[in-house]
Amino acid sequence: MSSKKNKEALLTPLGLNNPVTVQVLGICSALAVTAKLMPAIVMGISVTIITALSNVVISCLRKTIPLRIRIIVQLVVVAALVTIVSEILKAFAYDISVQLSVYVGLIITNCILMGRLEAFAMQNEPWPSFLDGIGNGLGYAKILIIVAFFRELFGSGTLFGVNVLNYDCIANAGYVNNGLMLMPPMALIIVACIIWWQRAHNKDLQQK
Repeated sequence: MSSKKNKEALLTPLGLNNPVTVQVLGICSALAVTAKLMPAIVMGISVTIITALSNVVISCLRKTIPLRIRIIVQLVVVAALVTIVSEILKAFAYDISVQLSVYVGLIITNCILMGRLEAFAMQNEPWPSFLDGIGNGLGYAKILIIVAFFRELFGSGTLFGVNVLNYDCIANAGYVNNGLMLMPPMALIIVACIIWWQRAHNKDLQQK
């Protein structure tokens, strides 16, 4: 854990190589599940768990997988993990599972997962692969949570469903919930603002 390579695998995706704002992966689900904070958090945790575990499994099998069928094997591993996570959500968090709709199942095709399996897990040992999966999953979750925070706050006037802005004193001051924030295009605009802020404050990213 203390080696430089392991630290980079875990921490770099949180900032300098974030899968959403730098690699521009996983954008579709970022637009679709961020109208509320709770579904966004659950989605982020789900992707983190699946990315970490699939990285470990593929890393353990990497020397025994024929190259010509490696993508099929990766899809089978991810599909199995997604199915398990989906069933757990239906059993213990059914309402959130309904809100996430088909997007839990579509984790199978999430570019972040397939990219990390192909680019990292197939070339590295299980422990660094696990850290890479955790880092990329948390980097993805971080962006989802930021986007969902602003969309729910200014779109519904709530956070985690708890009223924050829908008070008479605020309404009398002229504030009205912005329904546009709940529409997918606003998620794209917020992500764009995060990308702008990140590049404006990081010279390494300005050179890319």
